[in-house]
Amino acid sequence: MIDEEKESLKADWETLTDSLSGHFGKKPDLNGVLFLIGVQELGQGPRNFSKEEKQDLMHIAICKVLSYSGFYELKGLDKDGWPHWEGVKKLPFLDLLSQEKMLKAHVIEYFKQEIA
Repeated sequence: MIDEEKESLKADWETLTDSLSGHFGKKPDLNGVLFLIGVQELGQGPRNFSKEEKQDLMHIAICKVLSYSGFYELKGLDKDGWPHWEGVKKLPFLDLLSQEKMLKAHVIEYFKQEIA
């Protein structure tokens, strides 16, 4: 990632999290934003989720945002309305910081396409 792209990603991420903090009272981190996307994609409204369900919601969010680059494809919903995804393209091997940057870029794309 060149410096200009890094700065753009950083600015877009700050704008997004600042906007979300206005709705939720505090600035969310990446995991918090992924959780919100998971809840949105589940479409069942806010409720108390078990620890396992929270992990599943994060998985739903990651699959959804990475589907923009063709890594995952929605296969359908189960009987309880939970989306199920299938990996269709191998993810690149990235260090932790690069993984975070990739997820943030995809999260920003999600909000541009799905929420705007």
